[in-house]
Amino acid sequence: MMDTADEGGRRPRLRLVWVFGLIGFLLCNWVDGFQDLNVTEHQFMDGYGFSTSPLMVGLTLIAGAASTGAVCLDGTLPGYHLHRGYGSGANSWLIHLEGGGWCDSVRTCVFRKKTHHGSSLLMEKLIPFTGILSNRAEENPDFYNWNRIKLRYCDGASFSGDSQIEAKKLYFRGQRIWSAAMKDLMSKGMRYANQALLSGCSAGGLASILHCDEFRELFPGTTRVKCLSDAGLFLDQIDVSGGRTLRRMFSGVVRLQQVGKTLPQACTNHRNPTLCFFPQHLIAQTKTPLFLLNSAYDSWQVLASIAPPTADPHGYWQGCRANYADCSLSQIQFLQDFRKQMLNAVDRFSRSKRSGLFINSCFAHCQTERQDTWFAHDSPRIGNKGIAKSVGDWYFDRAEVKAIDCPYPCDNTCHNLVFSRDFPGK
Repeated sequence: MMDTADEGGRRPRLRLVWVFGLIGFLLCNWVDGFQDLNVTEHQFMDGYGFSTSPLMVGLTLIAGAASTGAVCLDGTLPGYHLHRGYGSGANSWLIHLEGGGWCDSVRTCVFRKKTHHGSSLLMEKLIPFTGILSNRAEENPDFYNWNRIKLRYCDGASFSGDSQIEAKKLYFRGQRIWSAAMKDLMSKGMRYANQALLSGCSAGGLASILHCDEFRELFPGTTRVKCLSDAGLFLDQIDVSGGRTLRRMFSGVVRLQQVGKTLPQACTNHRNPTLCFFPQHLIAQTKTPLFLLNSAYDSWQVLASIAPPTADPHGYWQGCRANYADCSLSQIQFLQDFRKQMLNAVDRFSRSKRSGLFINSCFAHCQTERQDTWFAHDSPRIGNKGIAKSVGDWYFDRAEVKAIDCPYPCDNTCHNLVFSRDFPGK
């Protein structure tokens, strides 16, 4: 049975995060420009959603990656941030795949290779480990002392492409980066893991689905291996103009980066490769236990897939996509229909005893990386259980977790994202 929250007349308490200066909107394809949401968002938060100084972890480049062609878009080495586990977590490994949009054309990929999502030369040398990556038991009770890794994202196809355009010095090597990183981490002790979790946010959440069964195959059958996708349930949804903005973009990604040859054959044997880049066609066939954490009104999908400016030339959705409180009744109904599509997409998946679900009715995106949404005194909850507790209960088989929130506006625990009305692209 799925747990659902009470649909009585609770009203949302506004948890507002103002996000300004999304420079990518001005510089490249609007959808791809939203790739930097999480980075920009954090610049305007105090301490990544919590008050004390976070652990800062250094960047490690994968020295042997170039020998197999496993390089970023610009040809530089890929990398990750690793903080070693200890005590009871010394042989437990959590791999978190970074998100950051996609590039679907030569133009957007040329732009991207000049950013930290395309070149390790431009990656931050130190990043904070918060949320699911935190090293503090009071912030991350189940995984704080594990070996925790954040694998940086520099290919533009959710760690899944395998091609290149030599004339433009563009290298689409996401699949090779994934393989090189796993090989390197196995050599650093991950091969001895007694339990492992592959997670990811946004484009990394999609990647955690795409690579989930591959990850399982790295370990012996005695190792507990599961996967977690945070904000990775991108839907093949009709936009406000009647078109399919995200399908068009994914088609460009799949074609340009030759993603089709790396996608699960169980899907590509009977579907177009572009459709197999959508998780709704993959999750029910994933053999490894998988947990889906997603907002039913995912902020990225509202901005970039459901109601992007390209589908809204007259600006009818301008206020609504920036602030859910400015949506008309008809716009709210459109978003409620989107929620229904999401629930339909996970229906078959949810019937498996091994699967986990936490679908809350928030206007949010990526809730594992932020401390205030992952584990804090006022974190989002469904039925009095927060995200970290839900993921931990599912991972360690302490309880079955199939939590689906009641429709907006019933949830008063959300930390909703609200954008400046004058942000670029509007």
